[in-house]
Amino acid sequence: MRKLIVSEFVTLDGVMQGPGSRWEDEEGGFENGGWVPPLFDEGIGAYFGEVTQNADAVLLGRKTYVSHAGAFEPDPANDPFAGTKKYVVTKTLTESLWRDTTFIREDVIGSIRALKAQPGKDILTDGSCQLVHAVLEHDLVDEVNLLIFPVIVGSGKRVFPNGLHRSFKLIESKTTPNGIVIARYARAEN
Repeated sequence: MRKLIVSEFVTLDGVMQGPGSRWEDEEGGFENGGWVPPLFDEGIGAYFGEVTQNADAVLLGRKTYVSHAGAFEPDPANDPFAGTKKYVVTKTLTESLWRDTTFIREDVIGSIRALKAQPGKDILTDGSCQLVHAVLEHDLVDEVNLLIFPVIVGSGKRVFPNGLHRSFKLIESKTTPNGIVIARYARAEN
């Protein structure tokens, strides 16, 4: 069975909202976006090089998909997801914005279970707050990778939903030159 890996940029206070820019995600009045670019370094690039080599699919929510498609589709030569199948959970998108895209519109959890059961490499998920909460709540996540940035933003969307209880074990940790801690956790066997 394929692994579903959730990989998230996160602040010290657990916020995943608006990492790329002040205007990326202002939902709920969030004004503290843009906390990744000042600290982005080669360690983060190396991490993404590793995880994308081990994956042949990405699973995204609509908002994250639109953001990624806008960043990567115009420049296929520099697309880290070139040749990677994209699965997008959406009820509203009607046409693909990025190569190799399949929409998941109904029975989301059943579709993800079926995707995990197919032969292939790892499936990556990043951003996609509502989707991440759903796959965690339905116990579909095999690994959680947190890229922890040394900033506190005080409010915003959190990586983990309230009331969730799951056990993981640390399988690797490293620190990048700018102090970002990359912590990889695998699902603990009960």
